[in-house]
Amino acid sequence: MGMNLWHDRRLRLSVTRLGFQYMLAMLAVGAFAVNSGNNLLYLTFSLMLGLFLVSGVVSRAALRGVDLVGIDEGNLFARVRGGLRVRLKDRAPRRVRGLELHLALEDGKVDPGFLGGGQGGEDVLVVLHARAERRGWTRVTGLELRTSLPFGFLEKAWRIPLDHPVLVLPHPRTSPTLPPGELGEVRHTLPAPGTTSPEGARPFRPGDAPSRVHWKRTAQRGVLWVRTFEGERPLGLNLRLDLALWAPGRPFEKELERLSGAILQARLQRKDVALEIVARDARRAYQGHTECWRALALAQGEGAAGTAAPEPSGSGAQ
Repeated sequence: MGMNLWHDRRLRLSVTRLGFQYMLAMLAVGAFAVNSGNNLLYLTFSLMLGLFLVSGVVSRAALRGVDLVGIDEGNLFARVRGGLRVRLKDRAPRRVRGLELHLALEDGKVDPGFLGGGQGGEDVLVVLHARAERRGWTRVTGLELRTSLPFGFLEKAWRIPLDHPVLVLPHPRTSPTLPPGELGEVRHTLPAPGTTSPEGARPFRPGDAPSRVHWKRTAQRGVLWVRTFEGERPLGLNLRLDLALWAPGRPFEKELERLSGAILQARLQRKDVALEIVARDARRAYQGHTECWRALALAQGEGAAGTAAPEPSGSGAQ
């Protein structure tokens, strides 16, 4: 981190509330020392002043030697708290730092994180909880490192300006028209070839073969349970979105959120997902949860204004 902590426009130095109270007490001791000529008060004033200055020098050292490596967005959904992973390099890994990390996000809010230091490792990962208000591209505009180490009298803050793009995924809304878990799903699983070894049990679903009933578990629970097998994988989920049927607006955003919620349910149930987006110029296919989410985050309705919202887009099992 190339910086001059005494002559840098990105550095902000402020006195904390505790520091302000400490300064008042220090000045009072100094005033009594001058009026009384008491050498003990002079010595006390000198020690208090030295302690105040040491606070600034130590906090200067706490800020040095920390480099920003990168920021990983992960899966950040609109209007849902998610994680932004800040990767740092600590060139003095045994130094105690006590740093607060504050990340600035356009159209969103990020809770501060903490880097204590003294762990002995150069590569540091700090996860900051963020909440963005809308889907699509947004930007991280800056990272600020703050410290009031060691006594809390002075706070130094050093800002790293950034222009890092982050893609916010659509809010994962549960469909109001289809119960959770029924959006294009088949209620049974397919065992992979050559795997017949029992692994566990789960509740019975329509379509399960009677020969797979786990009678001991059924007797214990009072409802039907079936055996599961190693290598068993759920059937996948097909989704389709025709952009020509949707005009930009709130109904289109709700449809994207409904599809995003279906993808989340599929991921939780370890199902594969395929998404087909039909646009005026092309028909594009996407595979995998993250790739489908990112495609929905960038989708734009192509229908004319005032177009009636169609029925929720269909989906089917693979």
